[in-house]
Amino acid sequence: MLTPFYAALFALVLVVLSVRTLTLRRELKVAIGHGDQPRLERAMRVHANFCEYVPLALLMIFFVETRIGGGWWIHALGVVLLVGRCVHAYGVSQVKETFAFRVSGMAMTFTVLITAALVVLTSYFVYPAGPATVQA
Repeated sequence: MLTPFYAALFALVLVVLSVRTLTLRRELKVAIGHGDQPRLERAMRVHANFCEYVPLALLMIFFVETRIGGGWWIHALGVVLLVGRCVHAYGVSQVKETFAFRVSGMAMTFTVLITAALVVLTSYFVYPAGPATVQA
C-alpha cells in the first residue's frame, strides 16, 4: 500500500500550515477570525483549502490503489497532488498574489481528483468482479 505514505506526507504539510496560522495568530494577537489582517486571512484560507481538498483526493487515490493496485498510478497522483497543494499554498499565501500559482495548484488538484475518479469508474467496467481480477 502506497497511499498511507502520501497520507503521512500530507499530515506533515497540514501541521506546517497549522503552525504557521497559529504563529501568525500569536504574532498579530488575533484569537478568532482574521482580525482584518491580510496575512492571517490568507494563512487561514490556505489551511482551510488544504483541509477541503486533500482528504477527498487521498481517498480517491486509495480507491485507485484498491481497484487497480499500487505502482506508478499512485506515485503520479500523490506527487501531482503534493506539488499542486504546495504551489497553491505558496500562491495564496502572498498578500500581493500572482494568480498563476493559485491556478496551477488548483489545476493539479483537479487533475488528480478527475483522473482518480475516471480510473475508479472505468475499473468497474473493465474489472467488474473487483480488485482480485485486476491483480491476477
